[in-house]
Amino acid sequence: MTSEKTLKVCEKGHTYYKSSDCPSCPTCDKESKPNSGFLSKLSSPARNALLHEGIDTLQKLSTYTEKEILRIHGIGPASLPTMRTLLEEERLSFKK
Repeated sequence: MTSEKTLKVCEKGHTYYKSSDCPSCPTCDKESKPNSGFLSKLSSPARNALLHEGIDTLQKLSTYTEKEILRIHGIGPASLPTMRTLLEEERLSFKK
């Protein structure tokens, strides 16, 4: 079963189709993707979800448990291995 996609227009005038209520514009996401830092390694939904929660550094990310991160809309289990690796590279980890 496929969801019906709806034509949407973002604040900048880009048009795109989405099957969910997520207002994230793919064109704007590509334009705003960081070139470096840990956020550049994550998918747009995960990156946007973390930024929405004010989590913009690995130090801030390390103050959350994995369960708390998974409760944030836009972050799924596929993002956790990447986040774990990025934390480990900085000798950090999720809160226990």
